[in-house]
Amino acid sequence: MKKVEIHSEAVERIKKFEVNDTNLGFGKYVAPIMIQASYEKGEWRNLSLLPYGPLQLDPCAKVLHYGQEIFEGMKVFRHPNDDIYMFRPEMNARRFNQSARRMAMPEVPEDMFLEACEVICAYSKHLVPKRLGESLYLRPFMIATEVGMGIKPSNQFLFLIVASPSGSYFSGGSVKVYIERQEIRCAPGGIGFAKTGGNYAASLNSYAKTIELGCDQTMWLDAIEHKYIEEMSGMNFFAVINGDLHTPALTDTILDGVTRRSVIAIAQGQNIKVVERKLSIDELIEASKSGKCSEAFVCGTAAVIAPVSQLMDSDKTVFHMPNPQGKLSMQLREQLVGIQAGRVDAPEGWLYKIREINF
Repeated sequence: MKKVEIHSEAVERIKKFEVNDTNLGFGKYVAPIMIQASYEKGEWRNLSLLPYGPLQLDPCAKVLHYGQEIFEGMKVFRHPNDDIYMFRPEMNARRFNQSARRMAMPEVPEDMFLEACEVICAYSKHLVPKRLGESLYLRPFMIATEVGMGIKPSNQFLFLIVASPSGSYFSGGSVKVYIERQEIRCAPGGIGFAKTGGNYAASLNSYAKTIELGCDQTMWLDAIEHKYIEEMSGMNFFAVINGDLHTPALTDTILDGVTRRSVIAIAQGQNIKVVERKLSIDELIEASKSGKCSEAFVCGTAAVIAPVSQLMDSDKTVFHMPNPQGKLSMQLREQLVGIQAGRVDAPEGWLYKIREINF
C-alpha cells in the first residue's frame, strides 16, 4: 500500500481551520488541505497531503481540450460516540476505476484510494458536522495533464481529493422535475455509466431551462426512442407503483449509484418488492394520474433521498404526485440516514471507520 506523505504546512492549516456557519450548504466550504498524487511512466507517485491550493496546468494539458477526467462523490459521517465513518467507500473506489477504464485513464489501486480518503478524513475530523443528515463530502477526481494538442489518451495524470463539510443538497423537502423530451444526455455505447464531467456538461443547457421553468431537476429519457426514463442529471429515479418500488434497470447509459444500490437493499430488507425494468415516461404519467403511482423520489450521494412533488412536461403541463411528501420515500430516507449516522444498525461492510490520528 502506498503511504501518504504528510506535509507540515497542511497540518498547520487544518489545525487552524474552523467553520462556524450553521448554514453549511453544499460545497460552500472546502477544507484547507487536499490529497494529490501524480501518474507518469506507468506508476503512481508522490501521494501526499498538501495545503489546498490552485493547480498549475499547461494551457495545452489534455484535460482542458479533450475532457479526459473522472470524479466521485462520497460522504463521511459522525456517529454518536464521536467516531467518524465513510459510507461504502469500496463501491466508490470500484466505480472510480470503472470510469477510469472507460476514459482510457489509469486505475487507482483500491487500497491507495481508501488510504487517501482515510487520511484526508482523519485530518479533517473536526470538520465532520454533528447534526443528523450533515456530513463531510469527499470529491476524489483525476485529470489528464500531459501536454499536447494531439487527440490521444494522456500518459500523465493527477489524482486529487478535496473535502467539504456540507449540509442538505436541497433546501426544500421535495423536488419538481422537468421532463426533457428533446435533448439527450448520452447514448448507448457512450460514457453514460462513467462518472465524468462530459456527462454533466451535456445536461447544463437543459438544466438552465429546468430552473427557468421553476423546476429543480431534469429527467432524462433514452436517446433512441425518447420514451424510457433513465435518470436525473445527477441522481437515480424510483417510483412506487401498486405498492412496489420500480426503478430503471441499469444500462451503459445510467450511472450505477451507490445510494441507488443502498436503497434497493434497504427496501428488500423491509420486504418491499423492487422491480428493475424499463419504465416509460408515459406509463409513469398515467400511473400518477390514476393513483397507481402513489409517489416517486430521486436519490444520490449529495441528495440522499428527496420525494418528487410534480412532473412538468415539455409543453408545461404539470402532473402532481398523489403523495408529494413521499411516505415510503421518507421511510427509506430515515433508515438510510440512520445507518449512515450510526443510529441504526448497518449491514455488514457498509461503514468504514476512520482511524484516529494525533497531530
